[in-house]
Amino acid sequence: MMAKTLKQRLAEQIPALREERAALMRDHRDKVISQVTVEQAIGGMRGVKGMVCDTSVVEPDTGLVIRNIPIKDLTEAMPEEIFWLLLTGEKPTKEELAGFQKELKKAGKVPDYVWKVLKAMPKTSHPMVMLDTAILAMENESLFRKRYDKGMPKQDYWDPMLDDAIRILGTIHTIAAGVYRIRYKKGALIKPSPKLDWGADYCRMLGIDNPKLKKGEKFNKEDVYAMMRLYLVLHSDHEGGNVSANTCHTVGSALSDAYYAVSAGLNGLAGPLHGLANQECLGWILETMKKFNGAPTEKQLEDYAWETLKSGKVVPGYGHAVLRITDPRFDAFRAFGHKYMPNDPVFLTVDRVFNVVPKVLKEHGKAKDPWPNVDAGSGALLYYYGLKEFQYYTVLFSVSRAMGMLAQLVINRALGTPITRPKSVSTEWLKKQVLKV
Repeated sequence: MMAKTLKQRLAEQIPALREERAALMRDHRDKVISQVTVEQAIGGMRGVKGMVCDTSVVEPDTGLVIRNIPIKDLTEAMPEEIFWLLLTGEKPTKEELAGFQKELKKAGKVPDYVWKVLKAMPKTSHPMVMLDTAILAMENESLFRKRYDKGMPKQDYWDPMLDDAIRILGTIHTIAAGVYRIRYKKGALIKPSPKLDWGADYCRMLGIDNPKLKKGEKFNKEDVYAMMRLYLVLHSDHEGGNVSANTCHTVGSALSDAYYAVSAGLNGLAGPLHGLANQECLGWILETMKKFNGAPTEKQLEDYAWETLKSGKVVPGYGHAVLRITDPRFDAFRAFGHKYMPNDPVFLTVDRVFNVVPKVLKEHGKAKDPWPNVDAGSGALLYYYGLKEFQYYTVLFSVSRAMGMLAQLVINRALGTPITRPKSVSTEWLKKQVLKV
């Protein structure tokens, strides 16, 4: 039996998915699924159940679950497998994976005008501005827009949207690597390899798989390739309500093509409250090490954690809006660190903080969730393998999260999801409603 392409597999699934949604609307359209409090209306709609996302959910006692598979069970997967899983709900066969990887390679040509744009930007441009500008510049390549302008049946919207998604996914790691080399003067651009997988090739194009070694040092390229694959898998999706996914969804709902929508989502990810956390966590770790002239003992960390909390500050990387357990993604990074860099001072500090801080936060009594989230550990791994430019870390996050944003875009066009248009109310209206109650 011949392996199916991703487009063929989706085409088989879409009729049943459309019927499922039509049945929900036909039989249950008036059922109430959520109520909104004044606090939620004023406080960023946190916790309001007001949109549908099938790619992943975040459960308080499980963590991230992608298509009914807990993320802890996907740590050995390839990023390309994750994208297939996000879209179809199934892992690809070995043959399907190989075919999809070839499809990504075929779609991987970055237009020359993109490099000209990036090289013409100010030398001090933020790496996220460069990545976002490059993706938006590539809108010229959109097959969705071209077919829409010619007149395309609504039921076919998903088809060119998938083509655009594959083009973005096939190029974003190359663009991101180019941004790194241009912005930080790392030398000539490195062209994609026809042989390496998506994550490994990203490493190679960054140039971090070939470091300058001191006498006696050893380095295995496969280790850094494994780190990058893990990073890309763990950050690939996180429901539909976070700033980047929700922004991408909203822009896409207006039938803007994937280049517009992903670019918009990346602008949200660039915000300090969304995409800055892992560099803030690593910064705190390095400052702590500087204070103690190296990796502190657990007793020193305990005292310092109390000092931090009593001064009104927080320990970055600890606490999560939804989770009530250690983030399984942190567990995965920690396990990787124990395997590949157990004696690295930065990783040792991260590990010791984990052994100490939850207990301190419990005793302190103000944290709903005293456990670490994914950002508490990811920066240490990047730092160990030579990625020490903190501003670039959000670009890595973006390359990964593009998978989730693109998968959600394609699914919503397949299902005919309408334009997003919630109703806003004034403060005066709120006051009147409260008085009525």
